Amino acid sequence: MNAKYDLVIFGGTVIDPIMNREERCEIGIRDGLIQDVAEELDRSKASQTLDATGMLVIPGLIDMHVHLSNVYHGQYGHKMLALAGVTTGLDMAGPTDEVLATAKKDGAGISVAILDGIRPGYNVKDEDPGEDELEKLIERSHCNGAIGIKLRGGHYPMTPEATARAIRVANEQKAYVAYHAGSTRFGSVVEGALEGINLAAGRALHLAHVNSYCRGTSRPIMEETEDLVNALIANPNITCEAYVSEFNGTTAKCSNGLPESLVTRRSLMTRGFEATEKGMEEALRSGWAYANMPEGGIMTLRTGEKAVEFWRELNTAAFVSFPINPPETRFRFATAKRKDGSFVVDGISTDGGAIPRNVIIQVGLSLVKLNALTMADFIYKTSIRPAHILGLSNKGRLSPGADADITIVDFERQIPRSTIANGKIIMHGGVVCGSGCRVLTTKRGEEHVRSYGLEPNVIDVANSGFYQRLEQVQR
Repeated sequence: MNAKYDLVIFGGTVIDPIMNREERCEIGIRDGLIQDVAEELDRSKASQTLDATGMLVIPGLIDMHVHLSNVYHGQYGHKMLALAGVTTGLDMAGPTDEVLATAKKDGAGISVAILDGIRPGYNVKDEDPGEDELEKLIERSHCNGAIGIKLRGGHYPMTPEATARAIRVANEQKAYVAYHAGSTRFGSVVEGALEGINLAAGRALHLAHVNSYCRGTSRPIMEETEDLVNALIANPNITCEAYVSEFNGTTAKCSNGLPESLVTRRSLMTRGFEATEKGMEEALRSGWAYANMPEGGIMTLRTGEKAVEFWRELNTAAFVSFPINPPETRFRFATAKRKDGSFVVDGISTDGGAIPRNVIIQVGLSLVKLNALTMADFIYKTSIRPAHILGLSNKGRLSPGADADITIVDFERQIPRSTIANGKIIMHGGVVCGSGCRVLTTKRGEEHVRSYGLEPNVIDVANSGFYQRLEQVQR
């Protein structure tokens, strides 16, 4: 007998704000798509069933800010995202070929889109690349499978003029463009974020992890926060997300006795440590800095002597995290709304993946239990809105014909129970069983993705929500 369904999920409460559904029902999946949603399905016609009794069944999480390349120990990231209930992630640094190679070897079944990071002295000649150089970089990134570029100003800044130029060129080529705020004028602080909004000059721009710019560096924390909230309200051309973990993530690589990243230097100085290699060692030993160390097939946070030893073994090229994000800013950016009731910040992200802070469910559901967000709000910010921004019209909903990307959540324990991506169970009960990776790419990158033995999913960035919101503003 030929099965009608590849998988039937039963027993759970299905919540789908788009379909105005919150009820106990069953979902039938076939060929990677949702085929039926009904009070009761014929499970005898399913090749496999999944019991979700007592759980919430929601659209698959879409994390708009992850890291999956080698420098971030990306070989662990796919597994960590699947464990966290994520079905789709936007890699915010690249390099694209590194991310593709890692996905081929260590994929866990999720879908990934990639932005190529710009780094002066690495893929552009200096801090002030010209228009022609930027155009060639974007063209090369598209051909390699990326959907756009990421300006990594907080770590590796360019001049304000080059930053504005890159945003303009990306918009002209209809490439996705994101910005970790910071230029040679302002660093990764609220002034840098406000400058970035101004440099966009009304163009489409994804301002990354907006909470990270408000740590009380310049003014009282909530004063900085409200300044940025108001700027985002006044500039609806800006796409943005905020993460809800207390930990940041940055490189501890040192050259000539100094951390290479400006974010690392600032993190050290925040707690009174010298912005030097010696200061980095003292911060690791004291418990202010945490090395991202592999353990049990995932990355974990470790401090003290073992962290120092690990950092030295890697010749300082380890990734580290600091518990630097104030709770009040994380709460404010997760919940802030405009007068019309829409959210100021589009998504709840992690800036995680291989960085051990994939806590969308753990922390996000705390906001639901505190009545700061409704469950529908949570789903909107973690699936519906990200799907729209990335142009994934078949994701973010649980209705017939939609992609079978589903996260099953234990609400009481605030943990993901199962992750279903492209119709397949890739994680259940804390065990990852998925493999491979579907890559969201442009038409120009399709063949390059295939050359890695990966499955491309061609999307149209020009007609995605990222650029549609710009058209709405201009009307």
